Formats: sequence, structure tokens, C-alpha cells
Amino acid sequence: MAGRILIDPAPLRESRDFRLLFAGQLVGTLGSQLTVVAIPFQVFEITRSSLQVGAISVAQLGPLVAGALVGGAVGDAVDRRKMLLGTTGVLALTSAALALNSVGAHPSLAVLYVVSALAAGLTGFANTARNASVPTLVARHHLTAAYAFMQIIIQVGTVAGPAVAGVLIGVVHVQSVFAIDAVTYQLTLGTVVAMAPIPPAPDAARPGVGSVMEGLRYLRGRQQLQGVYLIDVNAMVFGMPRALFPALALEVFHGGATTLGWLYAAPGAGALLGAVTTGWVTRLRRQARAIIAAVVVWGAAVTAFGLVHVLGIALALLAVAGWADVISAVLRNTVLQLSIPESFRSRLSAFQMAVVQGGPRLGDLESGTVASAFGTELSIVSGGLACIVGAALLAGVLPGFRRHRLTPANLAAGPGLTIESEPAALAELAELAEDDAPLVIPERADQPD
Repeated sequence: MAGRILIDPAPLRESRDFRLLFAGQLVGTLGSQLTVVAIPFQVFEITRSSLQVGAISVAQLGPLVAGALVGGAVGDAVDRRKMLLGTTGVLALTSAALALNSVGAHPSLAVLYVVSALAAGLTGFANTARNASVPTLVARHHLTAAYAFMQIIIQVGTVAGPAVAGVLIGVVHVQSVFAIDAVTYQLTLGTVVAMAPIPPAPDAARPGVGSVMEGLRYLRGRQQLQGVYLIDVNAMVFGMPRALFPALALEVFHGGATTLGWLYAAPGAGALLGAVTTGWVTRLRRQARAIIAAVVVWGAAVTAFGLVHVLGIALALLAVAGWADVISAVLRNTVLQLSIPESFRSRLSAFQMAVVQGGPRLGDLESGTVASAFGTELSIVSGGLACIVGAALLAGVLPGFRRHRLTPANLAAGPGLTIESEPAALAELAELAEDDAPLVIPERADQPD
């Protein structure tokens, strides 16, 4: 019974390089999530403005999207391990710069804007390579479990990072938060050094604007991919009220840095629970419908969150929203990676990364602007309702996305699947097959170490 509920450990057990990627990213995410709390806290402390908190996120949006798109084009043409090595080292320097800026009584708001924007661009560049590397490190039929593990990394970071950041800011100083982040990047760098090279596909396109445009053209007519991107944009722009957390912590829940840390951590706590119990998700056939349902639950939880003024209930609702979001994220990554060839993997992962990390920043601006004009509560409630309506509209206008389902044919191609040597995998594919659909037996491919 537990095996049908808990996450499948096979990706970590069978792939050394995936273990290294997992460990390094876990450490790095814990550090970077400290900074995710420290920057908006410092901005609000300087300006006392939720609009400024949203604005600094928007300032990061352009560099992040540009970094992701450039990283996608480069990642399909070069060794992705080298990309991770370079960007991780420079990201450590950006965190060190933020720590130096925090020395003294008057940190520079301009430095916060400039350095955080640079770090966002580097993050988009690196995360594209990391996300696109996963399918080359694990067997194809373990891809859902592998992306569930990657979600565990994110959620452990979003639970522990904000909680620790709140304590550190309140007890020590925000400077220490940035310094710790710089150290964690150095630890991550060590795990990347130990990984084997991740070379590009033999038919990889040359990096450049033409390569990016080729990736965009690949999306034409493929509604299952368009839906993956658009439904996440909808959820993050309208249903992500994190720019309002500093104001909520201080003015609604009458707390301080610790309360702010709990608000940031609560969605991650729910998402972490969802990620470690994704055994059932690997058996879903109608994956797109499950994504739509998860986004609706997210929107409903956020709407209810905007109506309560009791901290415990608010945190519980944020945890429900986080649970729904991680289910959506695991399935969106699976649909995406099982629907694209290796030669396009980094570029389409770049579009996904731009959505995943750019959407919340647009959401920060949206929620901050509405809150400044009409109040915090109306901003959160209207955003949650818009998220639900948007999911319903996308389900209607993108039938190719709504009807997408997992079949044995989705799992047939690509590196890592060795049906002849894995009877259990064959049985798993047969279990996924429709009663009236023939089972497609994949051709043999090399198994990762």
C-alpha cells in the first residue's frame, strides 16, 4: 500500500549522476530560499511598500526570461554540466555582493535591484540546463518519479529556507542570510564537479536567435505543450499573492520576520507532503485533467486564504495550495519531457523555466498593484477566483491539452528504457495501457549508470 502512495526511489537508486544533481540542488535551493525571503523583507523594511516588493520581482523578470531563453539555446548545443559549473560559481558571487550591501544601517535599494536581477538571469540560465538534464540521467519510465524528487528539493527549500531566514533575520542580521547562500552555492559546485559530462544531442542546433525561434515554432499546433505553459502562467499570475506576505505578516497577523517566514514556508510544507506521496501520481493516465483539477484546487485555497485572519487557518490553506501546486508541477514536467525530442529539450525547458519563475514575478506585480489600489484582501480573493476561471477557460479552448493522456507510446522512445532487461517496467507499461489499445514495446536503449 505504501509503495502505491510514497514516491518511487528508483531514480536515486539507479543513477549516480542523478543522486549528485539531487544533492547539489538540495543544498543550493536551501540557500537560495533564504535569499528569497531576505530580499523582499529588506525592500519592505527600506520602503514600507508592497508595490516596491512586487516591483523588485518584476525587475528580475526580464533577466530571468532572457537567461532562460539563452540557456535553452545554449543547452541544446553544449555540455550542460559546464553550464551548471559556470553559473553556480557566479551565483555565489551575487550572494556575496548582497551580503556586503547589507553591511551598515543603510543598504542600497539600487544594489538590491541590480544584483537580484543579475542573479535571476543566471538562475534562469542554470535551471534550464538542470531541468533538461534529468531525462538524460534516469530511465524514461522513472521520469515522473525523478521530477517528483526535483519538486522535493524545491519544497524542502521553500519550507526550511523561509523558516530559517525568518529566525536569522530576527536574531542575527539579514547579512548572514546572504552570506550563507554564498556558501551553499560553493557546496553545490562540488557536486557538479563530480558529475559526468552531459553532452548535447548529435543533431543539436547551433545556439542563437534562430534556435530559439525554432523552439517556438515547435510549439505550433501542439496543444498539450501550450496548455502546460499557459495553465501555469494563469496560476502564478493570478493565484500567487507572495508579494503581500510582508504586509500580511506585519499588518494582518501582527507578527514580524518569524511570521513572514511561516507564510513563505506554508505552501512549501503542503507541497513537500504532496511530493513525497506522489506514488499514485505515476499511475495517472489522464494527466492533463489532473493538472487542471490541481490548479482549480490551488485557486480555491488561495481565495479562502484571502478571507481569513487567523494565522493557523491561513497557514493550513497555504499548505493545501502548495499540495495542489506540486501535483500540477510534477505532471506538467512529465507531460512536457515525454512530448519532446532530445534535440529540443533545453529550449522547451527554457520556455517552461521562464513561465515557472517569471509567472510569480508578474503575479507579484499584479497582487501588489491591486492591493495598493483596493486592499490586500480583495487582491488575494480576486486573484484566486481569476485562477479558477482561467483554468476552466484553458480547458475549453485547448481540447488537445485537456484530452492528453499517458500511453505506453509516450514512454517508448528515448534514452534509458530497457524493456528486455526490466520485466517490471514492461508490466508497469501494460498496466498503463488502455484495454482497447495495443501495447507498444520500446526498442532497446542504453541504461544510465
